Amino acid sequence: MNFPSARRPRIDRETALVGLAAVTRVTAGALLGTSLAVHVGRTGSALEVSLLATAFSLGIILFAPVWGALADVTGRRRAILVGTGLGATLALTPLFVVDVVAGAASDALPIAVDPVWVQVLVRGLYAVFIAGFGPLMLTVASERGGPGGRGKSVGSYNAFTAAGAGTGQFAAGLVLGALVPGDVYVVVAAVSLVATVAVALVDPGDATPDPDAESLPREVHSRLLPAAGERGHLSTNGLGWLYLGLSARQATVSGVGALMPVYIVTTLGLPEAWMGAVLAFNPVSQTALMYYLGGVVDERGRKPMITLGMAGSAAFGLVAAAAVFAPGGIAAAAVVALGYVTLAVAFSAMWTGSVAFVGDVAPENRESELMGLASTARSVGGVVGPLGVGAVATVAGYPTAFAAASVLALAAAAVVSLRVAESRPAVTGAGGPTGVPADD
Repeated sequence: MNFPSARRPRIDRETALVGLAAVTRVTAGALLGTSLAVHVGRTGSALEVSLLATAFSLGIILFAPVWGALADVTGRRRAILVGTGLGATLALTPLFVVDVVAGAASDALPIAVDPVWVQVLVRGLYAVFIAGFGPLMLTVASERGGPGGRGKSVGSYNAFTAAGAGTGQFAAGLVLGALVPGDVYVVVAAVSLVATVAVALVDPGDATPDPDAESLPREVHSRLLPAAGERGHLSTNGLGWLYLGLSARQATVSGVGALMPVYIVTTLGLPEAWMGAVLAFNPVSQTALMYYLGGVVDERGRKPMITLGMAGSAAFGLVAAAAVFAPGGIAAAAVVALGYVTLAVAFSAMWTGSVAFVGDVAPENRESELMGLASTARSVGGVVGPLGVGAVATVAGYPTAFAAASVLALAAAAVVSLRVAESRPAVTGAGGPTGVPADD
């Protein structure tokens, strides 16, 4: 079998700026999410930790398609990227004075407000603003690659985001033991500002505004809630079934992942610095895999990689559950690291294939919108997963909850295998989508 070359693409100025924006934006988010999980987990329950991930996912669900539709209708990608970046940075402000905000809210409301709820609210508000970053930047990467090189281009971009996730999670392990919470969030805000400056310098390929959009609110509404006769683009090659699979698979990964920082530190008894290093195995491995697997997606097709990636994600929960039986801290860390490497391979294949699939089947002037819906589909699982897994973990323990969650990822693989049709253009360089409705 002749696999595509792993040769790296030439890094020009534009690629470097895209990389800087992706790395810093994701670093800020990973550092924020991991730090909040540990801070809340020190005094709260597993369910309260899970609420942080749920709030984040709700923000993505509600606003990823909104920012994507706005970008498609107005054509103003740069303005949206910069504006939402500034909003995300400002949303962090309450974290610097959590107790003060909680006290003021308690005085104004008839009930006492626990500081945990302030942290949950900030996590959700932060997500509202960064929800637009992924869909818009994925659209930029998809367009730069074109039909014949879409997988490699998306894989290259995803490698940058994986590097950011690894940096953020590893940094969290370092700063949590060295800085008080307020200072940690100052670091997050500084990195977020760097990301905003970087994205302002990127050429996002601003599109031509939709000439048929007479009213911006009406057009955005019609795209987000299309009438019964205007939903054909959601069935091309089984796109809607792909969204369902993404949601079910994400429920597994988000449910397990939301509890991993607390599981590693409290149940497995590993130091916080070890936690950061172990968590970093996933994104660091993704950094090495994304571009290469993007080439495989271009050569071998989208559907096989998506299906294998979803099935492989189930192994993550099972391996994480097995870590509790490891004889000693080093062995437990090694088992969790193995689980994260497995997840890295699975996610790299699944997400690169999924984004390339969406780029293949998206109609003109709707790619950002459909990328946003892909993020929303994942985030639906991101809401359900942490709540369900957190509730089971509270009653039955972490290993049982992790093993049970893996069933959803296996179900996702089955759905994609049975209902999604391959979308890769038959001839490299073909000019556009060639899909047909999956029900035909």
